[in-house]
Amino acid sequence: MSVLIVIPARFASTRYPGKPLVNLKGVNGQEKSLIQRSWEAAMAVSDAPRVVVATDDDRIRTAAESFGAEVVMTSEKCANGTERCAEAYDALGGGFDIVVNLQGDAPLTPSWFVEELVGGLRADPVAEVATPVLRCDGRALNALLGDRREGRVGGTTAVFGQDRKALYFSKEVIPYTGKVFADEDETPVFHHVGVYAYRPSALAAYPRWDAGPLEQLEGLEQLRFLERERPVLCVEVEGRGRQFWELNNPEDVPRIEAMLAEMAVE
Repeated sequence: MSVLIVIPARFASTRYPGKPLVNLKGVNGQEKSLIQRSWEAAMAVSDAPRVVVATDDDRIRTAAESFGAEVVMTSEKCANGTERCAEAYDALGGGFDIVVNLQGDAPLTPSWFVEELVGGLRADPVAEVATPVLRCDGRALNALLGDRREGRVGGTTAVFGQDRKALYFSKEVIPYTGKVFADEDETPVFHHVGVYAYRPSALAAYPRWDAGPLEQLEGLEQLRFLERERPVLCVEVEGRGRQFWELNNPEDVPRIEAMLAEMAVE
C-alpha cells in the first residue's frame, strides 16, 4: 500500500505567527527551522515513497525548497492541517492508499510512530482514520499539568475504548487523576501525538463537513470525525526512552531544544 506523507505548514498561526520558520538548536548548537526538522523526521520514515510540504506561504515554500523539500502550494482558505492535506492530495493527482498528516510543529516525532501508525491502519480494514497515542510518564504528565496551571495551551490528550476507538480528544488533561506521579511513573493519561493516517475516502469527505461545536471549542481538527460519528483508531506507540513534545507556544522552544540535546540530535 503506497503512502504519502504531507507536512502542512502555515505562517499565520493564531497562537504563534511564523512558527514553521522558528529556529531550533540541536545538540551541537546547529540551528534548523521547525519545518526543516519536521521534514527530516518525515524523511526518516521507512516505506514512504513521497514526502511533501503543503503551505500557502511563499516564505515557507522558499525555506523548504532551500533544504530540498518538495512543496505543494495550497489555499489560504484551508482551516486546518487535514483540509490542507486533502487539497495537497488532490493537487498531486491522488493515487496513494494512505495519506499521513505529519504536522509541521512536531519535530520530535520518531520514525516508528509513523510506521506503527500506518501499520495499525493497514491491519484494520474498517478504520478510515488513525492517530498515535503515547502513554505519559510522570514527567510528561507533569509538564502538561504545568502548562494548564500557567494558562498555556499545551499538548492534547486522548481517551479511547477497549476497541481502541477514540472517545474524545481534549486540550485539557483527561482523564482526571488526583494522584501525584514521579517523573518515571507510568500514568493513565495518553498524550495525543499530532499525526494522522487517512484513507483517501475519509480525507475527501472531511472538507465537505462543517466544523462542529466541539471542534470549534477545542480547536482540534480530529473532533470533526467524531462529531460525524466516523471512528478514529488510536494506535498506542512506545517512546523507547525518547521524549515527545510539540511546539505550541514560544515557551516550548527551550523545552524542545533541551530534548534535542538529550537525544543527541544535531
